[in-house]
Amino acid sequence: MPTISIIIPAYNAEKTILETINSVLEQTFSDFEIIVVNDGSTDKTLEVLQSIVDKRLKVFCYENSGVSSARNRGISHAVGDYISFLDADDLWTPDKLELQLATLKAYPEAGVAYSWVYTINETGEILKPFNSVYEGNVYTDLLKANFLTSGSNPLITRAAMDSVGEFDIKLAGGEDWDYWLRLAAKWHFVVVPKYQVFYRRSMSSNSFKLQKMREDTLIMLDKVMQMAPPELQYLRKESLSNIYRYIVELYIDSLNQNSQVDISFIVDNLWKYIIAKPETLKDIYTYKLMIKVLLISIISPKLMNNLLELIRKRKSQNKLQMQP
Repeated sequence: MPTISIIIPAYNAEKTILETINSVLEQTFSDFEIIVVNDGSTDKTLEVLQSIVDKRLKVFCYENSGVSSARNRGISHAVGDYISFLDADDLWTPDKLELQLATLKAYPEAGVAYSWVYTINETGEILKPFNSVYEGNVYTDLLKANFLTSGSNPLITRAAMDSVGEFDIKLAGGEDWDYWLRLAAKWHFVVVPKYQVFYRRSMSSNSFKLQKMREDTLIMLDKVMQMAPPELQYLRKESLSNIYRYIVELYIDSLNQNSQVDISFIVDNLWKYIIAKPETLKDIYTYKLMIKVLLISIISPKLMNNLLELIRKRKSQNKLQMQP
């Protein structure tokens, strides 16, 4: 019986699935099973999976039904005492499972361990780091924003999973955030303060997906706020503000892919980010976002992206020069 079950939903993942699974096979902790749920792929995903020779790999094929359903199906096949999810284009560092498992065992009252996250682009280049240090009862902090960042992040005890049931297949977005909140309502979280998850962003070049992302996330927020206790209802505005800011950040971080997005939609999100939480006007970061959006509205997204890339490179060079 493996200690950890790793569930990988895969839909048309032929370009990334091999690298993703290799990041699992290279783990320093090796007592695991890999459950890949082939969610109706129409490309060569299944062929790639069949080329991998490892007895710990198990592949189950279903008709396409979405990531939540695929995760639930993976859970039904899992036999480990701990479960972790991994999207078919994300990556782990070799010590991810080992350190998360050790942290959970050191704190038996905890049901979830999570790590810090790097977001990467389609070529694997690091875009942005995300780190948090919330531990113990994190429900309030998690209600403000999904600080786990990625569905590929946490390691969860079987007891915790059994206590909250399955992913909500009715949600078209934010389903992982919803699930983490249900866990946080009953279990303590612990953190491994190390970057161990590479979350790949693959943004399309049309406004529909950003608009759909916002719409789906707001629906999810309505659901979780209905479940939140009365004394935490005041956090709704902060949650909304964080959602709108995230949409703006996604657009700025992927200008090349989002050149067709209507800038008025981004301005609308920026405005709602501020209105939902006016205190953000005290933060210099807000003004940096405003300046970036203003520049994008004046010059082309491609030129703006080149400018931001130049600034990022200069910052990286300065950091290297400052190192002893």
